[in-house]
Amino acid sequence: MPSHQDLEYGRLLFTKRCSFATSAVSMDGLPSADLPEVAFAGRSNVGKSSLINALTGHTRLARTSRTPGRTQQINFFTLGKNLQLVDLPGHGFARAPKSSVQCWTIFVQKYLEHRQNLRQVCLLIDTRRGFMNSDQEVMNRLDKAGVTYQIILTKADLDSNEAHNKAQTFAKTNLAQHPAAHPAIITTSSKSGIGISELRAALALLAQPF
Repeated sequence: MPSHQDLEYGRLLFTKRCSFATSAVSMDGLPSADLPEVAFAGRSNVGKSSLINALTGHTRLARTSRTPGRTQQINFFTLGKNLQLVDLPGHGFARAPKSSVQCWTIFVQKYLEHRQNLRQVCLLIDTRRGFMNSDQEVMNRLDKAGVTYQIILTKADLDSNEAHNKAQTFAKTNLAQHPAAHPAIITTSSKSGIGISELRAALALLAQPF
């Protein structure tokens, strides 16, 4: 559990103006690597865009959709002069041509492996569905690339206690096998606000000091 000081620091960071910076469909289109970056990854429809909106206090900063595969590029959002939030295309099932899915999957992998200012990946897991094979594959790739990631459980307001406990237990047991995984798990709900303050505090530790 973060301290009161950490929670306040996180709150102050996310009172800063957050704005859309750019979208990229190739490594050549990435913005300059001036700020620390935190990327949000997860299966299609796990709630990446909704979580970014909840963290920043916006409703339409990151575009949300019920259609899997709506995000087909990497979207960058600049928070003050301190942190860049990165919304990645979802992995797993997507309602998009296989050729398109393959292209953005390769691009995302290159970004994750070679982006020098990438401080951490927030790997989102829907508490109702738990860990899927595609999530395990991403974890293995991040381990191999040496990219630190933290498990963020989403949609906590929609799941049963049984589903949530099962996801928590599986995550804790599973993380011991993954060297790049952050040991702490944060449970969130973009709708009810569960865990938003805690996640803000965690992300503030990765940001440029202010």
